Amino acid sequence: MIVVCPSCLTRYDLNDRLVQEPNFIARCTKCQHVFSAYRPVRVEEIHFLDLAAAKKSDGTDNVVAISNQKGGVAKTSTCLNLGLSLAMHGKRVLLIDFDVQANLTISMGYKESISFYEAINGGGNDLGNHIVQTKYNNLWLFPSNKNMVLLNKKYFGARNFEFMLKDRLMTIRGRFDYILIDTPPSIEFFTLNALTASRLVIIPSQCDYLSTHGIDQILKLIQLIKTKTNPSISPRILITMYDKESTASKMICTKLKRLYPGLAFETLIEMDARIREAQIMSMPVLEYHQQSKAGLQYHQLAEEILGRLPETH
Repeated sequence: MIVVCPSCLTRYDLNDRLVQEPNFIARCTKCQHVFSAYRPVRVEEIHFLDLAAAKKSDGTDNVVAISNQKGGVAKTSTCLNLGLSLAMHGKRVLLIDFDVQANLTISMGYKESISFYEAINGGGNDLGNHIVQTKYNNLWLFPSNKNMVLLNKKYFGARNFEFMLKDRLMTIRGRFDYILIDTPPSIEFFTLNALTASRLVIIPSQCDYLSTHGIDQILKLIQLIKTKTNPSISPRILITMYDKESTASKMICTKLKRLYPGLAFETLIEMDARIREAQIMSMPVLEYHQQSKAGLQYHQLAEEILGRLPETH
């Protein structure tokens, strides 16, 4: 049984007979990180379509991951509203829900949908057969569901598992100008695959006391990914839920820009109650209210992205 430390990616080959429980707590002897590990449902090699092509650093230049190990920082809201904003600029955009909780899928009003798990295990090689065209012009969705948890249990630790998503994206990346991936607030299979597949990583961060710790964690992980699987990856920090009336928010915003010079977007996403209201209605905030403050700021962020990452195929 192969166990991989999600912090430093060190791999350990454990004797199956030493661990009888379906999941257990492990400590990495290299970095001392404590993490949950799982016995695989069954041991099987990953079938890649073209692993050599997937390992090329320039294979998915139009892919953007939205990631932060800290929860509650507006990752899903950013993926959804940035995606719609890019689509409103006339770009063909695919949103990939790569989170077991399927918050992005639910936020768009879809339930009981297929996921990457069914696409991989259904025998089909083309992800395009499972993409949902949404009611919004130029916007498509690759949904998630609860079966996604099986991907982590079955493939985390397999040889070259980090390239699984990127390998499949090679079949569809030419159909879209931008592909945005919503990731869970954890490492392991999903985040490592998303970061390996992406050229740009957007790190949403609130202006609160613990934000710098969360940013430090994801930046260290991105640096590790840069040296191991994706030398072209580039991070950018997006300040979200900013309260312009709060002295604390202003101070922490200034501190974040000082600690990470050149990494923060110019655009700030302010606190806006309409985002929560739009979530209840299962729609993007600009669709819910065209003059939403945060919605217009996501539109501005899209323009900043267009300047930083021109679409390529």
